[in-house]
Amino acid sequence: MTGQDLRAVLSQNIREYRGYLDLSQADFAEKASISIPFLSDIENGKKWVSPETLAKIADALGIQAYELLKPGTIIPDSAGNILEKYKTDIFNAFGKTLGDIHDGYIRQLNDKTDRL
Repeated sequence: MTGQDLRAVLSQNIREYRGYLDLSQADFAEKASISIPFLSDIENGKKWVSPETLAKIADALGIQAYELLKPGTIIPDSAGNILEKYKTDIFNAFGKTLGDIHDGYIRQLNDKTDRL
């Protein structure tokens, strides 16, 4: 992995964690005690960080600094993430189940009505 690759991993991970926490750049920059332009440059891969700044960013995100340097998906799948990821499948499964229940209920009503 080159230095440029590591910079890209860092910038992507900061953006992902910040997005996961639903923080704007301004809110996060304040929380991490860094300037908004500096945060923007870091997230765009234009600037590198000192160990002290890396630690401040990690602390503001509530994670360990090394986690910001790991490539790949770094945000654990919480129940909310899993539900969002499989929202369509869940909706389709429950929609079919609810449709089947509805159809069964209508059949029962029709059967009762036919007997009267």
